[in-house]
Amino acid sequence: MSPRERHHVRVLGRAGGPTLVLAHGLGCDQAMWHRVVPLLVDRYQLVLFDHAGSGSAHPGAFDPSRHAALEGYAQDVVELLEDLALGPVVLVGHSVSATIVLLVAAERPDLVDRLVLVGPSPRYIDTDDYVGGFSAAEIDELLATMESNHLGWSRAMAPVIVGNPERPELGEELTASFVRTDPRAMRAFARATFLSDNRADLARVRKPSLVVQCREDAIAPLAVGRYVHAHLARSSFVLLDAVGHCPQLSAPAALVAAVDDFLSPARLSPAGS
Repeated sequence: MSPRERHHVRVLGRAGGPTLVLAHGLGCDQAMWHRVVPLLVDRYQLVLFDHAGSGSAHPGAFDPSRHAALEGYAQDVVELLEDLALGPVVLVGHSVSATIVLLVAAERPDLVDRLVLVGPSPRYIDTDDYVGGFSAAEIDELLATMESNHLGWSRAMAPVIVGNPERPELGEELTASFVRTDPRAMRAFARATFLSDNRADLARVRKPSLVVQCREDAIAPLAVGRYVHAHLARSSFVLLDAVGHCPQLSAPAALVAAVDDFLSPARLSPAGS
């Protein structure tokens, strides 16, 4: 089975234009991009896919050993890019997929032109000199609750993650995504996500990168976005006047404007190695 089949790949938009590969976060699938796709599709070629264990990915794509670490998901993306053979692409990673695409760029820079990191977090747990947003005890409790009550966790956490309580339909959309995700695969992805520490990997990436941060984010606070920008060479930083961890849902036009500006011809100098 090809990577395209394993990950339910769809290729949309303007062939010959810059290619954007949209990588979704934990508990989501490619449907999470549905508000931004219509705003991008006339100018870019878009590649949408589902991570192993998510959405319409083939059930056999998820491997408990391979996907116990984020490197396994990054290898999936590498294999997908090799199979598509579209040349260097713009990798757009939301949430944990921001780290995944960073790992791809570090290991296979030949496949990557530049990066867009939406709500990135290289480590979620606070240390003495680093603010990740959560204590170790909070992460342990989060993972234990997911293990014991997937449905309850999904219904409680999704509205917190997406923010914007005055727009309950956004929380409902994320809840539905969590609920339809295979609980076993989501728990493995969550452990790989929340227990990882990829801060050292930032120094391995030399591609031009855009860090996109919402002004209020319960999962990746502003300090984290600033940290990524400060430790990632050749990066730009955009603070959206938006709330929540999912601007592709809550502020799609603002997110697309940031991407357009980053990819504008005036800024498109050779990406380098």
